[in-house]
Amino acid sequence: MSEETNKEEVAKTEVVAAETKKTEVKPEDFNWELFEKDAEEYSAEEHESLMAKYDATLKQLDEKEVIDGTVIAITDKEVVVNIGYKSEGIVTKNEFRYNEDLAIGDPVELFIETMEDSTGQLVVSHKKARMYRAWDRVNEVLETGEIITGFVKCRTKGGLIADVFGIEAFLPGSQIDVKPIRDYDQYVGKKMEFKVVKINPEFRNVVVSHKALIEAELEEQKKLIMAGLEKGQVLEGIVKNITSYGVFIDLGGVDGLIHITDLSWGRVNHPEEMVTLDEKINVVILDFDDDKKRIALGLKQLSAHPWDSLDENLNVGDKVKGKVVVIADYGAFIEIASGVEGLIHVSEMSWSQHLRSANDFIKVGDEIEAQILTLDREDRKMSLGIKQLMPDPWEGIEAKYEVESKHKATVKNFTNFGVFVELEEGIDGLIHISDLSWEKKIKHPSEFCTVGQELEVVVLELDKDNRRLSLGHKQLEDNPWDVYETLFVEGSEHEGTVVKMKDKSGIVSLQYGVEGFCPVKHMKKEDGESLKLDDKTVFKVIEFNKDAKKLILSHAASWGEMVENSKRENANKTKRAIKSMNDSQEKSTLGDLDALAQLKAKMDQGK
Repeated sequence: MSEETNKEEVAKTEVVAAETKKTEVKPEDFNWELFEKDAEEYSAEEHESLMAKYDATLKQLDEKEVIDGTVIAITDKEVVVNIGYKSEGIVTKNEFRYNEDLAIGDPVELFIETMEDSTGQLVVSHKKARMYRAWDRVNEVLETGEIITGFVKCRTKGGLIADVFGIEAFLPGSQIDVKPIRDYDQYVGKKMEFKVVKINPEFRNVVVSHKALIEAELEEQKKLIMAGLEKGQVLEGIVKNITSYGVFIDLGGVDGLIHITDLSWGRVNHPEEMVTLDEKINVVILDFDDDKKRIALGLKQLSAHPWDSLDENLNVGDKVKGKVVVIADYGAFIEIASGVEGLIHVSEMSWSQHLRSANDFIKVGDEIEAQILTLDREDRKMSLGIKQLMPDPWEGIEAKYEVESKHKATVKNFTNFGVFVELEEGIDGLIHISDLSWEKKIKHPSEFCTVGQELEVVVLELDKDNRRLSLGHKQLEDNPWDVYETLFVEGSEHEGTVVKMKDKSGIVSLQYGVEGFCPVKHMKKEDGESLKLDDKTVFKVIEFNKDAKKLILSHAASWGEMVENSKRENANKTKRAIKSMNDSQEKSTLGDLDALAQLKAKMDQGK
């Protein structure tokens, strides 16, 4: 007990003793009459003195006040606290759940809720007293950085709830320890030391950290470890965390990272294929940064590179077997030994010249055979091919695809100038747009055919060295313009229909499906009007060009308009010629007169 409490107890004892001494009388001398009248045997001075001594032993208490007391008794359900008042404070033991070591004589704080309840008892609360003083205490330790002890009550989303000074504080999962914690429940119901790291007075939120205590201790340890690091040094560590990009290793107080590319000389899809949590492994230091406390580690560097043990007799042209490990748009990587890979470019998968994806030929996991195309041991690169294991379709192509021979081909794709077709796997050819049709004027090959369509073709030209094959489609038929040349001679007349108008000129459909062009000045009818769409009438051929496939027509010439125009044109030309001659003669005559006058003047001067 405290000295103050001892003094209070002594004072109480003296008062009781004095009262006992005054009231100690023999039974036969007891004045029952005075007792019944509630009369006092003390003088006024004595009574006043005793009351003053008694009052001095009591504290002055006010409701809603926090006071300090001392534990004087502990039962199974209650804790009795001496607060220096005429009544002791009685608190349920449940309010001290956070303090399992509570003992008699321990100081505690109480909140005075009511001086007297309906039964005359003093009502106090230890929990509320802690709450009132907790905020002052929490703010104080935030400023000082003092280490405090709290009780972990339960688990919550993302961390734990701890009782600190009677306040529920949040302990984030990331602040429990320096290493990732997977089981939060192991801390529930235990006491832990914390540092207050954040307070939100508005929402009365408190955030604490246990990790901060550990980090402070590890900081000095890290400095010592970092000071002793050297590149190439081999250390033992424990797998602390595994991510998709690498593995974190605990080197005894400082962490290092093994990037996924440094786990194995071969390909690793996920680090879990190589290591497990809490596993002890040897690692080599590749690099470190003193300022940022970063350490790059390697695991594969502890073993020789597979390329160093590659068969020395392996050369370009040799066949190898391997497993497809990665497929990209441009090709596939084949692992022929652990850590030794070769690339098969998509162009080396088939003799075909068409752009295709590597997935069209092979799949990841396939076991395939390939031929070595290039081998660079110094740069550790190798290119492979699989089409080389198949016969080259261009070998002996002269015999199979002779010029003027006919074949069937499949349309693969278009360009502005023609159609690319495939005659067989690896044999492609081009049909120029001018070789598609004798009659139709094609602006783009898509007007004539579609991708995937089968066409009959004829070989026009073969260039084996450059692997080029020129094909034709229209050459399968005779040139109809040879026949049209005999039918649509200049001056001949034919019946036709205006099927299309273009800038007042007309496109005319004639017999045999031939189309001709009628210029606007030749569209005039005999009545002075011009021909319109769908008009059917007679046209005269005024120009025929077989090479250009051009047929020029005139309707006006068919009824004589163009003849009259021609006569008028010739008459006008004659008038202009006569006028020009007269003007010329007139100028010559005047010139002659001038010359004679000059000659006469010279003769007179000579005389």
